[in-house]
Amino acid sequence: MTQKTFSPKSQSKSERKWYLIDATDKVVGRISTQIANILRGKNKATFSNHLDMGDYVIIINAEKARFTGSKEQQKEYYNHSGYMGHLKRSSFKQVQATKPERILKDAIAGMIPRNKLKKFILQKLYIYAGAEHPHTGQNPITFNA
Repeated sequence: MTQKTFSPKSQSKSERKWYLIDATDKVVGRISTQIANILRGKNKATFSNHLDMGDYVIIINAEKARFTGSKEQQKEYYNHSGYMGHLKRSSFKQVQATKPERILKDAIAGMIPRNKLKKFILQKLYIYAGAEHPHTGQNPITFNA
């Protein structure tokens, strides 16, 4: 009686689901951990950290997500072009006014391991500032975070 550990092969395509998450009045850090786990596939029994086994995630109402504490006054976002002296700094209010999707995307991207799969995992993430999205054809499942 030998027990073998199940290891999924890269050729075996698991069925990917589509999840719809409403970020209205949700705390950014708490919802980001749940989304990162879905994107990586950690919610599945066949999770393997060397394969991209995750599902697709659609986030709506990203502009209505909130922070706790005084992060709204203190948090800053940085962007660097690669040239010396070209570090751009934006406050939370500037980013929320221009690109509210970036707040959630940066939080989720920071929770995914920095390896060769990160780019492919983040390609399954769709974030929209408003309540409308063009993915109704995929019949997303509403995820209550």
